[in-house]
Amino acid sequence: MAERLVIRSGLEVMVSLAGRTARPALQPVPVRIGGFGGLEGLAAFLATERFDALIDATHPYAAAISANAVRAATACGVRFLALKRPSWAAIAGDRWTEVDDVCAAVKALGTAPRRVFVALGRKELAPFVEAPQHRYLIRSVDPVDPPLAVPHATYVLGRGPFGESDDRALLMTHGVEILVTKNSGGSATYGKIAAARTLGLPVIMLRRPKLAITAAASVETIDDAVAWLDHAFAH
Repeated sequence: MAERLVIRSGLEVMVSLAGRTARPALQPVPVRIGGFGGLEGLAAFLATERFDALIDATHPYAAAISANAVRAATACGVRFLALKRPSWAAIAGDRWTEVDDVCAAVKALGTAPRRVFVALGRKELAPFVEAPQHRYLIRSVDPVDPPLAVPHATYVLGRGPFGESDDRALLMTHGVEILVTKNSGGSATYGKIAAARTLGLPVIMLRRPKLAITAAASVETIDDAVAWLDHAFAH
């Protein structure tokens, strides 16, 4: 999104990142890193910096900031758009079990030892200590520190996009029997879903959280977001 907007005249663009990764991907525009201090802090930031529009392009599981973004923009009279990539949908060959949260995912693994590929992000691994009988393969952008307190865990670092062939090789190399992941949508991390289908592996899929408030304006593609901006600021 930033790459598309930086080349357009008449726009001053800023990207805001949560700061959850040590080395975020480089952006072609100024970047702000860190939280705002809740709804009030975000509203104050929008007002003080005199922004004209706010595009919520956060991860589909960042429900709190998405809700705050809608409320803050409304309170400040700032134009608001939600850019939300569509969910993945199971197709023929997929073996999904959908659950509401990580604790439910751990329970769905069962009691018998299994080789589990976990692709959730390092901040959400704690519940897996309740199931130490499994062997875990954990992928994250940054190192998991401290390591998960289980007897058997292997860590791999990586930043998407991940292709199907690479993920299939990863699963086969580690003898993975089941995956635990989020329904992130998009193509960057779909490789593991396609690989699991090819290998006939089951997937425990965390459902997307329900938003406390839904934006009136929402699109699914960057092209549509750019078109929305053009319309919003047409003279």
